[in-house]
Amino acid sequence: MGFMLPSPETPRELARALMARKDAIEAEIDVQLSVLKANSCNMTSPLVDPEGFARADLDIYAIRPARARIIELKNDLQDVTNEIGKLLEQIYDPSLVPPPASAETPLGSGAPAEGPLLPFAKVDGVAPASPAAEAGLRREDLIIKFGHLTKASFSASSLQPLAELVNDNESCELHLQILRDGQEMLLRFTPRKGWGGRGMLGCHIVPYHDAAS
Repeated sequence: MGFMLPSPETPRELARALMARKDAIEAEIDVQLSVLKANSCNMTSPLVDPEGFARADLDIYAIRPARARIIELKNDLQDVTNEIGKLLEQIYDPSLVPPPASAETPLGSGAPAEGPLLPFAKVDGVAPASPAAEAGLRREDLIIKFGHLTKASFSASSLQPLAELVNDNESCELHLQILRDGQEMLLRFTPRKGWGGRGMLGCHIVPYHDAAS
């Protein structure tokens, strides 16, 4: 069972609608999980005894449809989360939005190639067991790309665009490019609450300014 997209609107409005749909799916998953919890079982608990008979201590007629519904809802949740991620990329990176049909780029007039990515932030600390720690981020790592954000995304010594990107991508995977000991590395992590500490990253990031620049 797939999910239905809201009526086409702006990417930002569509993202809000999908986030509301995501919340509704998660709420329904909790309802179905409560059926399993009431029977002291989970998605893999056996429903028959060693002799092959239905267990008398379980409400099998409630558990089976609850399990099936949970599987459907988790598939829908994955689809919605993927769509939200794509829309957020469009919202914060207009270059990903397809140009109008009338706007054609002549052959041979492509944009110049990007230069090397430069660090714009430094990791000043990483909390144990945090999303940042699980992704492999370390103190003194230099950030050269955070999602779609690069040094050119920041007009002042403020990391506000980075904070906004994190807030808008809760529970969505982000790619992070860093420099560590002069070597470029790609990390993946998912901002989330409830990991046991403050914020959704679990690390302290400060603006970085190369002394040579």
